[in-house]
Order: sequence, then structure tokens, then C-alpha cells
Amino acid sequence: MISENDLKELETMDLYEKISRVESRVQETKNPKPLELGILLALKMAVEIREAKALGSVSGALVSEWAKLYPESVVEEAISHAKELFLNSTTLVDKIRENIITDLKDAKEDDKS
Repeated sequence: MISENDLKELETMDLYEKISRVESRVQETKNPKPLELGILLALKMAVEIREAKALGSVSGALVSEWAKLYPESVVEEAISHAKELFLNSTTLVDKIRENIITDLKDAKEDDKS
């Protein structure tokens, strides 16, 4: 799971460092969340744009790989999050924070059990 501290640290990194960091987090997680995958997809798409590559030339292969690894619903939601990041990043940041808060509450409840 990407934490609020991770997000703050990501803000200080350049685009390529961000990708490396998020890729590492996703690879460490057995079942990454669609939001984490969506962030990675959006970053990969940003590189395509920055390097004047056709959109999907790199990110499309990533999505194809995910389709083999994860349920279709997870991949579709990740794509949705990536689109949202480009179109309305404020809403996505709010979702990330909500996700982090929910995960922290769930973890605390599990510790109480």
C-alpha cells in the first residue's frame, strides 16, 4: 500500500524516480490495489508524453501484462484512476487519502482482534 508519507516523498522526486518507486511498491505487493496500478500507469503515460512517444506505446504493454496477472475489474479500475489523474488530479488525491485512512483504520481493527 502506498502511504501518505510515500506520497509526500513522491512529490519531491523527478518523474523517473517516481516511476521507479511506485514500480518497486507494486512489485512488493502480492495483490496491488487498482489505485496503485493507476498511479503507475499515469506516470508511464506522462513519460510517453514527455518523450513525444505515441500514447500507449509503453503503457499499453503494461496494461496487457496486468491483464494476465490481475482480474479484469482491477485493470479497468486502474485505467480509470490513471485517466482521472490526468483529468482531475485533486479528486484522485482525495481518493488516495481516503484509501490510506481506511487502510489504517482496518489495520488498527485487525490489531485489536
